[in-house]
Amino acid sequence: MSTSRISLTRYLIEQERIHGTLPPQLRLLLEVVARSCKSISLSVTKGALGDILGATKTENIQGEVQKKLDIIANEVLIEANEWGGHLAAMASEEMDSIHVIPNRYPQGEYLLLFDPLDGSSNIDVNVSIGTIFSVLKKPENTPAVGEADFLQPGSKQVAAGYCVYGPQTTLVLTVGNGVAMFTLDREQGSFVLTQENIQVPEDTQEFAINMSNMRHWAAPVKRYVDECLAGEEGVREKNFNMRWIASMVADVHRILTRGGVFMYPWDKREPNKPGKLRLMYEANPMSWLIEQAGGAATNGQQRILDLQPAGLHERVSVILGSKNEVARVTRYHAEAVK
Repeated sequence: MSTSRISLTRYLIEQERIHGTLPPQLRLLLEVVARSCKSISLSVTKGALGDILGATKTENIQGEVQKKLDIIANEVLIEANEWGGHLAAMASEEMDSIHVIPNRYPQGEYLLLFDPLDGSSNIDVNVSIGTIFSVLKKPENTPAVGEADFLQPGSKQVAAGYCVYGPQTTLVLTVGNGVAMFTLDREQGSFVLTQENIQVPEDTQEFAINMSNMRHWAAPVKRYVDECLAGEEGVREKNFNMRWIASMVADVHRILTRGGVFMYPWDKREPNKPGKLRLMYEANPMSWLIEQAGGAATNGQQRILDLQPAGLHERVSVILGSKNEVARVTRYHAEAVK
């Protein structure tokens, strides 16, 4: 498929023609999510002029103080998606429980999960942030949708993606047939296909991790990073660069664009929690995107997409990116328990 001025709508229609796995309801859902991202992007670009900077006096279910833009983005996604007839319910990192589609609207067969504004700490300093989303099919023979219907492993996703709000607004999407990238043409008001069949290099010389937590890491993570820092004089015999933006969307976007490995591992600060990132809203959609682009994603022990969620806001350790580097870190974890 030529990428010459192909809109998101045309891309989705042609995916259905080629693969036959993209029902009209799902296509409409993805188009509505994309429109929501355009609206959020507009709020982001206004910054202080739109009175969207700063924090509120409320906390989300995670115990995190909500930014004004967190709440705005969450409301945009709910209001845009609840009336179209393609959803049964939604779940958000910013909400305690699920949002069932009101009775006044028709109920569809899909479930939408999202992190409305990933990288909130970067909002006020004008660094890239984004929206992450995941789509599941509602289990059959469930007349009343409930939280348990969302607790499906990531391998059950039917669509996933993110929108990064940076120098350009970029939408990255998979419906199970590879990864495509769209750039928002602000003059035309539409997302235009700018790259498809994205592939993450199997090897890399870049890693992304929050080095300030080094003293809390488990031995396998410290072993891997120490080897990277040793450079060409060490056992890896090559130099590595470290990158860290503190926004999963931005860090994963860099990896999809040029390779690398992203790590947000378990650490000793909160030993009873398996990790920091949310399995349903962040790890699952990003892991599927990375796998669809030829990369890998594990929690240090097993493939993230095989994990069976136990709760809506479950956390997980994340290691994803270039296949060979993820395999190495995972192998170090396996060796540590022998």
